[in-house]
Amino acid sequence: MSFSRALLWARLPAGRQAGHRAAICSALRPHFGPFPGVLGQVSVLATASSSASGGSKIPNTSLFVPLTVKPQGPSADGDVGAELTRPLDKNEVKKVLDKFYKRKEIQKLGADYGLDARLFHQAFISFRNYIMQSHSLDVDIHIVLNDICFGAAHADDLFPFFLRHAKQIFPVLDCKDDLRKISDLRIPPNWYPDARAMQRKIIFHSGPTNSGKTYHAIQKYFSAKSGVYCGPLKLLAHEIFEKSNAAGVPCDLVTGEERVTVQPNGKQASHVSCTVEMCSVTTPYEVAVIDEIQMIRDPARGWAWTRALLGLCAEEVHLCGEPAAIDLVMELMYTTGEEVEVRDYKRLTPISVLDHALESLDNLRPGDCIVCFSKNDIYSVSRQIEIRGLESAVIYGSLPPGTKLAQAKKFNDPNDPCKILVATDAIGMGLNFINEKGERELEPITTSQALQIAGRAGRFSSRFKEGEVTTMNHEDLSLLKEILKRPVDPIRAAGLHPTAEQIEMFAYHLPDATLSNLIDIFVDFSQVDGQYFVCNMDDFKFSAELIQHIPLSLRVRYVFCTAPINKKQPFVCSSLLQFARQYSRNEPLTFAWLRRYIKWPLLPPKNIKDLMDLEAVHDVLDLYLWLSYRFMDMFPDASLIRDLQKELDGIIQDGVHNITKLIKMSETHKLLNLEGFPSGSQSRLSGTLKSQARRTRGTKALGSKATEPPSPDAGELSLASRLVQQGLLTPDMLKQLEKEWMTQQTEHNKEKTESGTHPKGTRRKKKEPDSD
Repeated sequence: MSFSRALLWARLPAGRQAGHRAAICSALRPHFGPFPGVLGQVSVLATASSSASGGSKIPNTSLFVPLTVKPQGPSADGDVGAELTRPLDKNEVKKVLDKFYKRKEIQKLGADYGLDARLFHQAFISFRNYIMQSHSLDVDIHIVLNDICFGAAHADDLFPFFLRHAKQIFPVLDCKDDLRKISDLRIPPNWYPDARAMQRKIIFHSGPTNSGKTYHAIQKYFSAKSGVYCGPLKLLAHEIFEKSNAAGVPCDLVTGEERVTVQPNGKQASHVSCTVEMCSVTTPYEVAVIDEIQMIRDPARGWAWTRALLGLCAEEVHLCGEPAAIDLVMELMYTTGEEVEVRDYKRLTPISVLDHALESLDNLRPGDCIVCFSKNDIYSVSRQIEIRGLESAVIYGSLPPGTKLAQAKKFNDPNDPCKILVATDAIGMGLNFINEKGERELEPITTSQALQIAGRAGRFSSRFKEGEVTTMNHEDLSLLKEILKRPVDPIRAAGLHPTAEQIEMFAYHLPDATLSNLIDIFVDFSQVDGQYFVCNMDDFKFSAELIQHIPLSLRVRYVFCTAPINKKQPFVCSSLLQFARQYSRNEPLTFAWLRRYIKWPLLPPKNIKDLMDLEAVHDVLDLYLWLSYRFMDMFPDASLIRDLQKELDGIIQDGVHNITKLIKMSETHKLLNLEGFPSGSQSRLSGTLKSQARRTRGTKALGSKATEPPSPDAGELSLASRLVQQGLLTPDMLKQLEKEWMTQQTEHNKEKTESGTHPKGTRRKKKEPDSD
């Protein structure tokens, strides 16, 4: 995809220390080429997990969840300890236990066995309750307690029994060394013996966007006898899949939700295009291409690039990405004994930061892209563009891939009247920083992110040879220039992720721990060196806690928790829960069942909320398809669901195509909720609205679309609703007008009250009809 200018819509921050948001509403005058890895959704979460190499760090004991040890009831054999000595006086026993707890020597001894102050206290409370509430105790502890009560032994003699009890409620204390060995992540290259058994050639294609680095790597991929392409997005995997087959190189497609084989007999082709998480580290290839290698630092997904880099069995491994990743890649390859050849590329088309900001949407030109940083901005800008008589394409992270491609194609088609693209920063490299409220996180963008977004301006072999970038507001322009001039920070570490096998081994030692707790303990015990970090697993833990109460085997539970879901979408989360519940009952999730569940057929969206609901349903179908490749017998109707999803994609495409109408309808509904004005107020409000409408019309750009004719039922709408539909009024403007009217009404009523209430004997004389 290509466009001419990138226009950064939201304001850039005054600086990271100021804590403002960094949004770029740039005017890029580029051309998105073949729609490079621009779309997708990645939840960016701050994370870190590291430990110094060597030695063992002090565990975070707050993660140790105590188990319950029930007191002993009456024994069938009677109280043997009491028969050998005498029954215990519980009051005396309580004094002994309290003395034991207060002994500094005992607390210090407990610390030597891993019981810090918190664990020591919890273990003692449980130990005391067990002693005091048991009807009969084991003979050994009964005798020791009896001896202590009669001065024949010391309170310290209780420690072995206390420690035994502590290890019962905190089993991690008894297997810390084993857990540390299992979670030792300090030598990741050793996890891939097949790759270590061959001497691979590593070529790093380094350069900015639109420099041809990926093109050259893909040419090697096409010419090889066998090859694998690993991309960050489903869209990119689809693109290489289609290009390869169009070039006469049979190529299969593998993503989390899709498997496509091109050979008529279903046999695997010699080439495969896949998302990076799905690449095989046991299949031998002649050439492997790992795209966007700088994603190895991603807090959530970086482990997939690390796995591909260290584990792919290919004679040549071609890496494409930013120069910031070169040093780290060379360090990692040094540990595998492999050399790295770096090939530098320069941008094929020039790009420049303009000396002037856009200032107004009236200054838009064909080929411009407006980069917004929230869905609300997307909707607002699209609406304002339509008011000016222009047509725009819309792209944001949560749209289905088919809809994104359709919108990109619409924008890139020189014969289509759509000449403006409105997109979130998803166009930069597939990243989306939108939070649960549909707003961008209040955090400045990095130089790398700014370069990725701005770098889409201008495209080689397109009609937009030179790219331009600017901001919406003039005061942000200097900051944009400063950000783009800063050097990109080198990447320091690569992501890692615990495997299902490692978690299973943890569960063997801690059988009563929940999966979420196992993950916490694993990350806490893990040891990595300075070249690696453990990726953020918050999404995994969220899913684990969501389905914790459902009876599933550990391996099945692990797979369900790795399913990619948007945890901010309630319907998607509840669907994961429902799918897991059906699975646990051994009830297959059939096509008919899923149709009933999503209430198919679905109607075209009438407003923005309807569109977002359809996007959530599309995500649920994605979840079904993802699970269908892991549990084919329980999710048996993948082909039917895929056809259903294509139909839904078409409905969403139509909705996005008419997005400005949906925005108008949404605004109208909001207005109708506000129209609770008292009787007789319409004339005053009408006059205010007409005045505002005249001012709005006076500021419209030359060549803007004239006021739209009213819809067939417009006569039934209020004046406010009609003005909103025509783009002459927004809900915010209406709220302000309502406030002003209420103030005026209050003052008017006050005047009326004062004029009709005078001191006794001074009643105003009523005016005669013609007194004026």
